Amino acid sequence: MTSTTPLPGDRAILTVGPVTTADLARYAGASGDFNPIHYDHLHALASGLDGVIAHGLYVMGVAARVFDGWLGARGEVAAYDARFTAPVKPGDRLEVAATVQTVADGQARVTVEGRVGDRKVLAADATLRFVGAP
Repeated sequence: MTSTTPLPGDRAILTVGPVTTADLARYAGASGDFNPIHYDHLHALASGLDGVIAHGLYVMGVAARVFDGWLGARGEVAAYDARFTAPVKPGDRLEVAATVQTVADGQARVTVEGRVGDRKVLAADATLRFVGAP
């Protein structure tokens, strides 16, 4: 195994943000999800929110960057399941922590937690696959 293959107990930390409304508008264009609660403050207020909220899949996607140091050119995300526990809003800084639980058969099982300050916003489980791993 190379030095980029994680071991049980290894942790990776990532900080993303601050999230901007422009980020969310660009994501809306890329994803095709034009629900205005993700970029129009007045519409979000009229919908009962206290302002614009990030797309869940935007949060999930940027949080997955925490795997980059482990995956390199020879790995892939084989599975990624997430639960969104609180909204992410423009101005928020997302702190992502990933912890390797197990490594076997060329795959690592990883838990991921995303926080904005003391507020948990994402809980996820992922399986990373390493191409050519023993």
